Amino acid sequence: MTHYDVINTGAGLVKAWIRGVPLEDAARQQLENVARLPFVHKWVAVMPDVHWGYGATVGSVIPTHRAIVPAAVGVDIGCGMIASRTSLTAADLPDSLRDVRERIEQAVPHGFTDKGGKNDRGSWHSLPARVAAGWASLADGYAELCAREPQVAKGKDPARHLGTLGSGNHFIEVCLDEEDRVWFMLHSGSRGVGNRIGRRFIELAREDMRTWFVNLPDDDLAYFPEGTEHFAAYVQAVEWAQRFAALNRQLMLEAVIEAVRGADSIPPFEASVEAVNCHHNYVAKEHHFGADVWVTRKGAVRAREGDLGIIPGSMGAKSYIVRGKGNDDAFHSCSHGAGRAMSRTAARQRFSVEDHVAATQGIECRKDEGVIDETPAAYKSIDAVMEAQRDLVDVVHTLRQVVCVKG
Repeated sequence: MTHYDVINTGAGLVKAWIRGVPLEDAARQQLENVARLPFVHKWVAVMPDVHWGYGATVGSVIPTHRAIVPAAVGVDIGCGMIASRTSLTAADLPDSLRDVRERIEQAVPHGFTDKGGKNDRGSWHSLPARVAAGWASLADGYAELCAREPQVAKGKDPARHLGTLGSGNHFIEVCLDEEDRVWFMLHSGSRGVGNRIGRRFIELAREDMRTWFVNLPDDDLAYFPEGTEHFAAYVQAVEWAQRFAALNRQLMLEAVIEAVRGADSIPPFEASVEAVNCHHNYVAKEHHFGADVWVTRKGAVRAREGDLGIIPGSMGAKSYIVRGKGNDDAFHSCSHGAGRAMSRTAARQRFSVEDHVAATQGIECRKDEGVIDETPAAYKSIDAVMEAQRDLVDVVHTLRQVVCVKG
């Protein structure tokens, strides 16, 4: 028995793990457009958190022969999750977690202010030693990238964003698992530099399509074939951004651990009892159904047999540490979260601060109009999402938030 639905576009297949969760018409059209690309390998796999996205749906897995679609990879290259279980338990936490939240907020720059100018609280004003040492491992690669594509350098120094959270749906959480053990978990990616890399190469792909008179159902599906001028440069740039993103998460996790250790109300603890660090916006070369192909996961996590992954819910909802089952039809993938049920604009129009306060009762987090677009009801049911992908992953731990810091 299969647990997915098949969408036949007439020129390509889509296998969608969406039973019990909605699929909007705009997302369905995007999926059909992608599936018709002549270099798609076998089919497009769709995760249950699927929704409309820039270039391609968020929640899709796109295997391709000798070509990559930069807009499908997106502009938050390497975005993903990291989580670590500590030796703390719920009994070790104070009744009020406000001090813990404020310490985390002070330790990790987050948000976006001053239009990104010199007073922006979301970037470093002077680099901590840990961040400077981390940047040293990335600096040469960035210099090579900028020498080749000078437009990538036209923005904030990426070193100032390394070890910072960002905005939107990026977050840092303190969670409790099913045995009341304390976890730290966070979500972020390659920040401003990843955005510049993504946008630059998306435009280069569009220029190539115009040069070659290639007509596409959507300009956002512009692609680089292997062997062409920009393909190798794009792969190198993406791999650099993915390294930046993974290191970004690791540095933030270290800062969170250090900040919580400084709280008088928290006893001494170990911080890496279990740890997971995974991308969910990226491209990688993999072998599937007898061929070496490029697999773009846009809002999806690699879930080979035994792989550990993280599937977060929304603020106020459960999150999951999972182990992959290596499902071949899904190209060894699973969802990356609950998935938005509505746009940010729609959420701001529909929900009030009072709605958000009620939905996040018992969680130490912001409860103001600035985070209404991230309120739990703006997302799909994480329970329905997990049920729809029960043949993709096994649940290892179920987490619930007690502290949430939003960008």
